[in-house]
Amino acid sequence: MAQTILDRFRLDGRTALVTGGAQGIGQAYCFALGEAGAKIAVVDINLPLAEETAQELGKKGIDAIALKADVTSPDDAARMVKAVVDTWGSLTIGVNNAGMGVWRDALTQSFDEWRKILALNLDAVFLCAQAEAREMEKAGYGKIINTASMSAHISNTPQNQCAYNASKAGVLHLTRSLAAEWAPKNILVNSISPGYTKTALVDKLLETPEGKTMLPKWLEKIPLGRMASTEDLQGAVVYLATSASDYMTGSDIVIDGGYCCW
Repeated sequence: MAQTILDRFRLDGRTALVTGGAQGIGQAYCFALGEAGAKIAVVDINLPLAEETAQELGKKGIDAIALKADVTSPDDAARMVKAVVDTWGSLTIGVNNAGMGVWRDALTQSFDEWRKILALNLDAVFLCAQAEAREMEKAGYGKIINTASMSAHISNTPQNQCAYNASKAGVLHLTRSLAAEWAPKNILVNSISPGYTKTALVDKLLETPEGKTMLPKWLEKIPLGRMASTEDLQGAVVYLATSASDYMTGSDIVIDGGYCCW
């Protein structure tokens, strides 16, 4: 008998890892996937913070572990996947979410800073997806979800952030390229492009003198008139992780309150 649509949005028996999972958007993804039934590996460079998130998941009855990984390292990406497989026997879902942003004029941005942003936002997505897919290929099925950004589609104003924008545009096309290459392996690769989202890190930026001038200008350009909450992104990650999206690959879901409609 065919599953009901709500059953197809369940993740019981599946295993997921989320990079940058200890806080912000990544943490919201961990809770969403866990509440849908998946076992969750909270991956972060900050292990104590990842352990706190894993403990909070455990309080909700979600099977969770915390893992430390530098996702810009091929060895760490491989160890991260191995730890999940050693713990639960498989990896079904890889959410590559770790990232960073810097407001900087292009004329004053150092090459070292440029490389640091590209390494975490783009190189790491490739390395993690590669490690995840090597395991998923053995099972003949897997879901990879990358965090891009509305900045992959537009050039933000008034802040200058060419490195971030370029890195996220790279994530978007990397997602499409991997989707096309891995479709015969039944590994589906999609991305989510959040708009301006309220997180603790963003709130700190908005408390700076420069940040205080940004918020009203952002809100003027958002048709819905507000920033996203992390909860606004949870439905998309669950959809992309479940069998409800088994005919979707190489796609990007923009969740920006209408910002890109202008």
